[in-house]
Amino acid sequence: MTAPTSSAEPSDSSASGEEQYTVDELAAHVGMTVRNVRAYASRGLLPPPRLAGRTGFYNREHVQRLQLVRELLDRGITLAAVETAIRDARPATAGHTLDLLHLLDTPHDVEPEIMSRDALAALAGVERDDQLIHAMAEHGLVRYLDDEMVEVLQPQVVRIGATAVALGLAPDTIIRLYPLMKSRLRAIADAFVASVLEEIVEPFVAAGMPEHDWSRILTIIEELLPVSGQITVAILRAQLGEAIDSELTTQLGRVLPEADAAG
Repeated sequence: MTAPTSSAEPSDSSASGEEQYTVDELAAHVGMTVRNVRAYASRGLLPPPRLAGRTGFYNREHVQRLQLVRELLDRGITLAAVETAIRDARPATAGHTLDLLHLLDTPHDVEPEIMSRDALAALAGVERDDQLIHAMAEHGLVRYLDDEMVEVLQPQVVRIGATAVALGLAPDTIIRLYPLMKSRLRAIADAFVASVLEEIVEPFVAAGMPEHDWSRILTIIEELLPVSGQITVAILRAQLGEAIDSELTTQLGRVLPEADAAG
């Protein structure tokens, strides 16, 4: 069945003025087929609609439930697990969970860029190197589209690496450093997330995820995301300074005795 277009408008309003949808309008609004909406409803993922005669009307809660189902399925969570998570959830939980997922997605909301292989090489001011592009593809930085075009999946990372190459570092060096930095930073991220879960999220869940506390939890997470990045950058800059100072001291220790001997 072909999914209806998303241009449908809600057909009715409840006494409170809340938007109401027929099943066709609900499916169009969330970008699903009516068949899928009915299937999810039959599995207990949607509360019953408000009945007016023989017509059922759905509201914002139903929209959020379906959006959450799609978000979780898109993240690779099985339908059975989604059922367990959503079926007995309180009405407001779907909306709060969507807010959290969108908040966590914000740092990743960078659209991939499509460019030719020559244009990719031009970013760093180097000649086209298909072996280098192959290495980038292996690390998940680009994806082949055809013999000439690639999709740059992480444009920020690629452009920063290209800048480093333009400043004099060899492309192979950047490719070699990328997985090292990625693995070390992932370990830092895992430790940070574990601490947030233990000290902030788990007490909230243990308290029954009270409605009045959701805004506080979302605010804390929203503010901690940039803080974690700032801490990482600050520590990295300090460590770079120490590494440069140590290496400079070592190099001077080699050069100065030679200069004294020559003098």
